[in-house]
Amino acid sequence: MPPTLPRPRLGGKLPCRSGKFESVENVGERLRALRRQRGATLAELSEATGISISTLSRLEAGRRKPTLELLLPLARAHQVPLDELVGAPETGDPRVHARPIRRGDVTWLPLSRRPGGLQAFKQIIPARYPSWDYELQTHEGYEWLYVLSGRVRLQLGEHDLTLLEGEVAEFDTRTPHAISNPYDQPAEVLSLFGPQGERMHVRARPK
Repeated sequence: MPPTLPRPRLGGKLPCRSGKFESVENVGERLRALRRQRGATLAELSEATGISISTLSRLEAGRRKPTLELLLPLARAHQVPLDELVGAPETGDPRVHARPIRRGDVTWLPLSRRPGGLQAFKQIIPARYPSWDYELQTHEGYEWLYVLSGRVRLQLGEHDLTLLEGEVAEFDTRTPHAISNPYDQPAEVLSLFGPQGERMHVRARPK
């Protein structure tokens, strides 16, 4: 899954009216077609993704709205790019046609088409986000982020940091964490997220 923004506590304000993506259409039909093309059962797909059979069934039937947390493991299981599940551009063009996805007040721009391994995203986080109480979260994976503009707050275990424009952070996402923007200006962040054990390697150019 991609970098984790804070979730509201129970009883708190939801990220958006539906709490789901606003630009996704016909995802269920594509999910069903991909599964049948691979000859997989719902039970086999559930085992591969960790998503319950009932949730998979509701997704395919259009009775459950897809979230990023559901689409990423499904894209990996089906070995297709994420944007193919939400309406891919025509193939043959090496450029990545970023299709903005809104999750609450945050805009996500997928920057990679590779179904597995590292996933790249640009996040546009509005000022004073979120405006509700939230909890730190944990999940499998490793995250690298770079602040393109503005500043963000990174809570990581016992650390509470402010990342300024041009600063980088990387961490194991099994450590409780949250990324927020309590400041007065919007922030833009480049995020790379990889499976557990897969890390970014930053090398300086030799002199």
